[in-house]
Amino acid sequence: QVQLVESGGGSVQAGGSLRLSCVASGYMSCMAWFRQAPGKEREGVARKSRMGTTVYADVVKGRFTISIDNAKNTLYLQMNSLKPEDTAMYYCAAARFGCSSLSSDRWDSWGQGTQVTVSS
Repeated sequence: QVQLVESGGGSVQAGGSLRLSCVASGYMSCMAWFRQAPGKEREGVARKSRMGTTVYADVVKGRFTISIDNAKNTLYLQMNSLKPEDTAMYYCAAARFGCSSLSSDRWDSWGQGTQVTVSS
């Protein structure tokens, strides 16, 4: 099973920026970011396939950018204009074949998560 390791989380004030990274130990056809805030269900943030198809959750459109460095098997999430409601544990997920939906938990691999805290 492909291993995923996230990094880049931290604490930032509202309006600030962070960049998350997720390194995969092998090839995955599609990768995504999810997040889960305390007391809330996990939600999909963005996903991107190796072919370039990109999908964002409405709540992050225009503020977050997902990208993949195919040579490094690394997924990124550039988060700008952060809001306190973006505070959550952020998880990387990946699919070996095809691409799963952001509303589905049917992804082949999951990372351990990296915490993002945005203060007002």
